[in-house]
Parts: sequence; C-alpha cells; structure tokens
Amino acid sequence: MLKKVILFVVALSFSTTLFSQNKVTISGNVLENNSENAIAYANVVLKSKLENAFVAGTATNENGLFTISNVTSGNYFLEISSIGFLTHKEAIYIGTLSNFINLKTIQLTADVTSLNEIVIDTKQQEVSAKMDKKTYSLKDNINQSGGSVLQAMQNLPSVSVLDGKVKLRGNDKVIVLIDGKQTALTGFGNQAGLDNIPSSAIDRIEVINNPSSKYDANGNGGIINIIYKKNKVQGFNGKIGFTGGLGALWERKENLPNIRQQYSATPKINPSLSLNYRKNNVNIFFQGDYLYTETLNKNEFVTRTYDDGTVIKQQSKRNRDTHFSTLKSGIDWNIDDKNTFTFSGLYGTEVIIDNGDQPFFNEDLSERFRLWQFLEDEVKITAMATASYLHKFKEAGHHLTLGFNYTFHREDEKYFFDNILPNQPVSKNSFKLLSDEQVYDFNIDYVKPLKYGKMETGIKVRKRNIPINMQFFPGTNTPLDIEAGGEAEYKELIPAVYGNYIFENEKYEAEIGVRVEYVDLNYYVNPDHNTYKNGGYDYFEPFPNVRFAKKIDENNKISIFYNRRVDRPNEVDIRIFPKYDDAEIIKVGNPNLRPQFTNLLELGYKTSWTSGSLYAAMYHRFADGTITRISSTVGNDSLIYAIFQNAGKSYNSGIEMVYAQEVSDTYSFNFNGNMYQNTINAFSVVNLYPSENIFSAGKQKITSGTLKLNNTFHFSNKLDAQVTASYLAPDIIPQGKRAAMFSLDVGLKKSIQKGKGELFFNATDLLNTMVIKKTIEGETFNYTSNNYYETQVIRLGYTYKF
Repeated sequence: MLKKVILFVVALSFSTTLFSQNKVTISGNVLENNSENAIAYANVVLKSKLENAFVAGTATNENGLFTISNVTSGNYFLEISSIGFLTHKEAIYIGTLSNFINLKTIQLTADVTSLNEIVIDTKQQEVSAKMDKKTYSLKDNINQSGGSVLQAMQNLPSVSVLDGKVKLRGNDKVIVLIDGKQTALTGFGNQAGLDNIPSSAIDRIEVINNPSSKYDANGNGGIINIIYKKNKVQGFNGKIGFTGGLGALWERKENLPNIRQQYSATPKINPSLSLNYRKNNVNIFFQGDYLYTETLNKNEFVTRTYDDGTVIKQQSKRNRDTHFSTLKSGIDWNIDDKNTFTFSGLYGTEVIIDNGDQPFFNEDLSERFRLWQFLEDEVKITAMATASYLHKFKEAGHHLTLGFNYTFHREDEKYFFDNILPNQPVSKNSFKLLSDEQVYDFNIDYVKPLKYGKMETGIKVRKRNIPINMQFFPGTNTPLDIEAGGEAEYKELIPAVYGNYIFENEKYEAEIGVRVEYVDLNYYVNPDHNTYKNGGYDYFEPFPNVRFAKKIDENNKISIFYNRRVDRPNEVDIRIFPKYDDAEIIKVGNPNLRPQFTNLLELGYKTSWTSGSLYAAMYHRFADGTITRISSTVGNDSLIYAIFQNAGKSYNSGIEMVYAQEVSDTYSFNFNGNMYQNTINAFSVVNLYPSENIFSAGKQKITSGTLKLNNTFHFSNKLDAQVTASYLAPDIIPQGKRAAMFSLDVGLKKSIQKGKGELFFNATDLLNTMVIKKTIEGETFNYTSNNYYETQVIRLGYTYKF
C-alpha cells in the first residue's frame, strides 16, 4: 500500500493546465510640476526593461490623460516626453492581480527628472495569476467537440464527472454560473441541465477553486463559470456548425429476462448558429443551438441482501430521448466612451421522454417478484432577461455596474407506471408535478484601481419563489403514498454586501475581503401532509476570504488562502414529495434540512519556464452540518427510503499538482493529478418519513484521487490530434464505496477552406470501460450496484466561420 501511495504522489508531481497571457491596461494623468496644469499631447512610450525595445505608445488627450491597453505582465520602462519639458522615465512592474493599473498623477518639469520606481509584477496565467482560477477554451477540447457542456468538463484538470454531477477535487458541492450569474438553466445552488447544454454555444469554462467575496457564498466545492460565445469583430460575422454522432455502440450487459430492449446505436444531432453584428457604438449578438439525443441514460444492475437472508436482484434500465433548444440574443449599446447598456435574453426548452423497466427477481432469477414499467414525460422551460448599465470613470478600470436579472423556470413532469405483480391485475398509476420558479436578482458593483492593486465592493439582493404542486393518481393496489402529495411553496430572500481589497508590489501580494449575507428561507407545506410540517431557517453570517502571496522571483510564487463558504439546501433537497423513479428506493426531501458551513485552507506554489509550468497545492476543507442522502429501511418493510439529512462533520484534505510542457512544435502534454482523503465522522440522525426512525453510521475514511494525461499533437498540414486518459481512484460515498474508473478519449481536428472551415472527429470512452460500481451498507441490508450506462460516443462535425 505504501508503494502505491508513493507512486501516486510521484505521478502527481507531473500535473498540468492550459496557459493564457494576462492583458493589462495602464492609465495615468500627466501634469506640470508647478502649476499642475494638464499637459496635452505628450508622448507616452512603454519599453521592455531588458532589451529597452519599444512595446507600445500613445499620447495624452486634452486633459492630460493617457491609456495603454493589452500590455502583458513583466518589467518595463515608461517614458513621457513633451516639448519644453525634460523626459520623465520610471520603471514599471506590471502585475497579475488586476487588469487595470492606475499610475495616477505623473508630473513633468523643465529642470527636474523624477524617477519613481513602480513595480507591478506579472506572470503567465497558468492557474490564474492569483492561483484561484483556471480558464479553458473549448476550441482546444477536441475530444469533446459536439457534445454537451457536462461531457466537455470531463477532460478538464481538477474536474471529474460522475452520475451526471461535476466534482472539483472530489467534492460535488459546486455552483455553476452562466456568464457569471446563477440561472435556472444550470440551477440555483445545485447542478442541473449540464448534460443538455451544447458545448458548441460555449466559448470557455472557468474553474474557480478559491472564490473571492464578490461571488455568492454558496458552494463549498468551488465555482464553475460557463462563458457563452460573443464576437467582438467589427461588421457582420458568424459561425455555423453541425455535429452528428452515435452512442451505445454495443451491448455491455444483457437485460434480465422478459423486458423491453435497451437502447443501442443511439443518434446525436447538434446544429448550431452564431451571429454577430458590430458597428460604431452598437453590438448585436445571437446564439442558437439545438441538441437531440437518444441515450441509454441508466442501466444499473443491483443485488440487495437483507439480514434475514432475502436476496433480490434487479435491473433499472432507462431509455431517454431529449430535445434541447436554446436561443440567446442581446445588444450592447455604447452611448459614449463612458456609458454602456447591455440587454440580453435567453430562452430554453428541454423535452425529456424516458421509457424504463425495473424487474425484480430472486437470487437465481427463477422467480420474478415484480416488474415496474414507466413512462416519464418532462418539459422544462427557462426564460431569462438581463439588463446592465456600466459607467466608466476617467481612469481606466474605474467603473460602476448596475445589473438586474429575471429568471422564470417551469418544471412540468408527468410520470406513468405499471406495477406488475404475480397473480394480480396490473396496477396503473401516475403522478404529476408542476413547479414555477421565479427569481429576481439586483446588484451594484464598484471597482476602483489603485497604484498598488484595486478595491471592489458591491451589494446584491435575490428574491426567489417556487410554488410546487404534486398530484397522485393511484390505481388498484397502488404503491403510491397519496397522503404525501399536495402543495408546497419555497420562498427565499438573500440580501448581501461585500468588500474586497487587493494589494500588490514587487515582492508581495495580499487580498482580503468579506461577504456578509442574510438568508430568510421559508418552506410552506400542505397542512394535510402525513409527515412534514412547515420548515425553514434564517441566518446572518460573514464569509471572509484572505490570500497572501510571496513572489520569490519573476517565475516563482507561493500563496496561502483561506475562505469560509456555505451550502444552502436547494428546493429539491427539501421537497417533501416521495419520488418514484425507482420502485423500491424512494427518494424524499427534508424541510428540516439546514445549511452546511465549510472552511478551506490552501497553500499553493507555481513556477514557470519558457516551455512549461508547474503548479502545486495542499488543501484542507472541513465542514459542519454535512448534507448527504441517508438510505434506510423502516420495520419489516423491504423498501429503502433515501432522505437528505445533516450528517455532522466531514473533512476533505489533499494535494493537487498541474504540470504542462511543450516538448516541440508538434507535441505538448499536460498531466494533472489530485490525491485527497475524504472523512465522514460517525453520526446519528432521526428520519421522519415514512415514520419516525433513528439511523446511525460509523466513521468512514478513504484515500482517493484522479489522474489525467492530455496529449496534443500539431501536424504541419493543419491537422491536430488529442488523446486523453483519465483515472478515478476508489472513493467513499454515503454509507458505502465506489470502485475505480478509467476512460480513454481521442479526437482529430482539421482546418480547411483557408481556416474558415473545420472538420473534427472524436470518440469518448473509446474502450467502453466507464462503469460505476458501488457498494452500500445499510443497518438491515447491503447492496452492490454496477451501472452500465452509455459512455461510449463517436461524433463527426463541421463548422464554418464567415
């Protein structure tokens, strides 16, 4: 075991990410030394410090103000000259923490030359300059082109995807943003719809491990920010594309006897269109995407063994058809060089049809106890409207933003199932769930660049209402708990204020901020509900963040982070209605659920050289009130009830390293590794549904991790190739363990039509090895599960830019 751990740690020392250069805008004001009058049309020149070579230049305007944009980080000389004045020269050290540097007032005189040494350090944006964020362009992700956003995330360093959920460093408490905002498209406080958003609509993805106070406090695992495409080129331009594919290329495990066929050779179709028109002070943009897929969404084989010796073998098979459409459009209106309005809207529809079978047999499959066959018809509609106003002050990077966002999300679910038992008439049952979510967000954000950093502050108010109605329609001998239906309403009000200060000089960086958040959440329950009553909570809490960094030299930096965050239960976590998508594992929410508060400490180090870089971090996260789903039985009932509870304290500690190397013009690779230890302390909770019972569990601990090797090949005939291998080590889950997993993805991309066209081909999980294997230990039972859901997909696509 020790040898395995040592080998794993050695492998982690060769991990990586993708790089991009930080671009900085420098501004200042040139005045006469004695009179302090503005000096108009003075020459401003930026030169490299080592070669003394020209980098950029400009002239001051009538008010003596100047701006130089798109400056990369490093050491420079700034020279300012004007007829009648001596040339002013000073050393400039451009940093990485702010995209805007305000040098404020620079004075010229006829007889004195001032030499103030200003040091503003910068480096390549590996894991961001502050080591809090990684940014990935999806155009470089050849293996997952033409798939969904969720599939595109599978190849990103530090990210793993399991059971439709995204994990960062083994933690699934991740908040997903779109263009920096929470929306119903991806869920408020949870992850939703990621597998149905086409990656063709997305420009890049940001992975934020250490969010500052300007972000919502929710999400202790971190933040993933999905940035939609928007072109900034003058005139009319756009991009059109089409992708087709097939999944479930062969049957990995045959069905149990006498049920309907599982999906195979499932089609994938994704046309997309992006348009942009920019002229003078107006920019109009449009993005439209349609995604149709057939998917073997679930194919799980379970063996349940009870303490009395009863053994049940079952299969849960779900064939899914999905139609997903999104339209996103808007306008940027630059009234003048100081004021900009942006209006945008997004409309999305998602239609999901599931046909499923759940047979239940004895141990040798000689007797079928039950057959559960279902049809689920679900329609989701999302509409979002956004308005924002940006005012720029005279100094570059000094601005005020006002924003308003309205989101409407409807979930309309109809579920029909036949409960087929031996020697009994077929019981036909159904239920209908309808919820209409409305969210109002208002924010004010203010940023002021300083000579040695910047200051950020703002306020945000969110009002969120979700009325829900569950209606049951029982048949003969129904298994439905019809007294657990009815109406409920989720109401949430969250005002918050934040402040953040960043300081930077040649040797040190510091960032300190705090977000103060008040939450008032109420959950109103139908008074006739047979178990639950009204629930909710309120709190007034600070969420600080601190970062301190020491610059060893231009290529080496060490940083320490601390932040406090929270995971608020989402509406689906406290939803009181039993869910019957599994005949004998009933999922129920809990209106008495409380927030989970988490503290994170991290120590990070990065170094870079001409052809590569290395990033390493050690982190420790400890949570109180851990939210998890508990599976238990009640009395002699064989049904398993899975209910959300606060399970006490848990810990997640690990090391992460990222290594990238450009070996030659033809070949480069990046290798990412993360090893962590998950611990869940012993706990005991009281479940109220379907009747009061106590559940206790002992302490769980496991060492786990992930490894990813990404190889990129650039051939001379504009042909690129990518090969990615991913390994997920065994891990603990509530009441059990998950086995190791491995996948191999490959992709090819060919530039044609003088760079305007592009052909690509890729295959995900080429070896068809991704099977989720789990073992669960209950107080009166245990079960093993192997889920052979669809993971192998091949795609062929074409895009054209005009």
